[in-house]
Amino acid sequence: MLECRNIHKHYGGIVALKKVNWKLLPGEVHALCGENGAGKSTLARILCGITMPDEGEILLEGHPVAWTGSQTARQAGLGIIPQELDLFAHLSVAENLAIGNTRLETSAWVSPRALHDAARPLLRDVGLDLDPAWPLDRLSVSQWQLVAIARALGLDAKIIFMDEPTSALTDDAVERLFGLIRRLKERGVTIVYVSHKMNEIFRICDRVSVMRDGEMIGTDACAATSIDRVIQQMVGRAVATIRREKVSMADETLLEVRAVSTRKLRAVSFTLRRGEVLGVAGLVGSGRSEVGRALFGLSPITGGAMTLEGRGYQPLSPHDAVAHGVALVPEDRQREGLISGMGIRQNVTLASIGKYSRASWIDRDEEAVASTDALAKCRTRFADQELPVRSLSGGNQQKVLIGKWLLTHPKICFFDDPTRGIDIGAKDDIYRLVGELAGKGLGVIWVSSELPELLANAHRILVLHEGRCVGIIDAATATQEDIMRLATGHHVPLS
Repeated sequence: MLECRNIHKHYGGIVALKKVNWKLLPGEVHALCGENGAGKSTLARILCGITMPDEGEILLEGHPVAWTGSQTARQAGLGIIPQELDLFAHLSVAENLAIGNTRLETSAWVSPRALHDAARPLLRDVGLDLDPAWPLDRLSVSQWQLVAIARALGLDAKIIFMDEPTSALTDDAVERLFGLIRRLKERGVTIVYVSHKMNEIFRICDRVSVMRDGEMIGTDACAATSIDRVIQQMVGRAVATIRREKVSMADETLLEVRAVSTRKLRAVSFTLRRGEVLGVAGLVGSGRSEVGRALFGLSPITGGAMTLEGRGYQPLSPHDAVAHGVALVPEDRQREGLISGMGIRQNVTLASIGKYSRASWIDRDEEAVASTDALAKCRTRFADQELPVRSLSGGNQQKVLIGKWLLTHPKICFFDDPTRGIDIGAKDDIYRLVGELAGKGLGVIWVSSELPELLANAHRILVLHEGRCVGIIDAATATQEDIMRLATGHHVPLS
C-alpha cells in the first residue's frame, strides 16, 4: 500500500532518520514503536507530506509520489492524528473537523447547519455526544483527542497514522476506538498505530516495526514476537518491570482535605501522608484534574477546608500555592506546562526565577547550575540547554516540566497523567523519580489513565465518580476491576 525507500532526514547536526526502508500492507494495523526521539513522528510526518525528506523515495500503491505539502498527501488518501494535537481552541468542534477537508468545501459560503450535519456522524463514530457548535476550549484533553480522530475519519483516508491516539483516553474510550479501528480495517483502511502501550499493540495490531536512533531495527508479526523482545529492541537495555517495591510512608499527615467542593467537585475528602504516593483514578469528567486545580489555587473552593502541615490552607492563586510548597505538573504540557519557543534552561527555571534574580537582573551562572542539576535529576537528554524546548522529544519535554517544579522545592507534587504519550524508558525514569521524591518525604498525588501504573506505584488510590470520592483503596490488594467498579458508579463493597 505504501513504501518508503532510503528515507533520510537531518536537522542541523542531528540525524533524525537514517536510510529508512519500510512497507505497509493494505488493510493492516501496523504498530510503529520506539523511544521518544527514535524518529517515529518524523517518519510519519514525511510520509504524510508535512515534512520534506532530505533523501529517499515514497511509493503509494506501487507508484512514486512526491508530496508538495500535507494537502497533496491528504488528497491522495493519507491522514494523520499527531501526538501534539493541531486543533484550534477558539473555533467550534465542527469547524475543527472541517479544516483541511476539501470534501466539505462545496461552496465559497459556509453553512453552519450543513457543517454541523456533516460533523455529527463523525463525532458519533468516536463516541462523542456533544453539540458540534461548542467551542473546542470547552472540552477536556481526552475529548480533544477524540475530535482529532473524528477529523481524520472525515478525510475518508486510505491510510491513517495514529500517533499515541489513546494517550489521553480512559478505558471506555479506548474500547470505542478499538471497535472503530476494526471497522476501518474491514473497509480496507491501513492504520499505522504509533504507541508505547505494549498491551494495546499486541491486542489490536497485525505487525510491529521498531525504530531506534533514527533507524528501522526490524518488523515482525505480532504473533511471532513478544513484548519483552519489542522493548529490548526499542531501548537496547533492560527496563525494570512496572511493579516495584514502594517506599514506606510516614504516619505524619501532610495534607488533609475535608469535604472540599468546587464547581466540579462535591465534598471530596482525603488525607495525604508524608512520603505517600496517592493515586487518583476515575473516568473522563470525574474530577481528577480538578483536585489538582483546587490544591493549586486555579479553581475557587466553594465549600470545605484544607490543612497543610496542620495549618489552614486555602490558596488564592498558583503563586500562593507555590509559596506554600505545592506544585502542579499539568496534564497538557504544551498548553499549560511549557513555553515551546523558549530555551530548555528558561523553561526549567521559570517557576523559580526569583531565586536567581537580583532586582531586575538574572544571575545566569546561578540559573544554569540550578537548571543543570534539575535536568540531571530527571535524567533529561538534550544537546544544549539553550535550544528551544520544542526541539526535545515528548518524554524529555515532560522531564523538563517536572524539573521546573522540583526547583520550587515543593512539599506536595500533584502529577496529572505525567506519563501520557511518553516511551517506556522515560516512563521508567519517572517511576524511579517519584519513588525518590516519596523517599525524601514529599507527598505525591498521581493522576493516571493507566490503572496498572497506579497499582504498581501508589500506596493508596482515591477513586472519583462525577466529582465525588467514592472510595480510597489499598493499591497492594486492589485490582483494576475494583477500581473500575467504583469509577463507573457501581459501589459494590470491596472484598
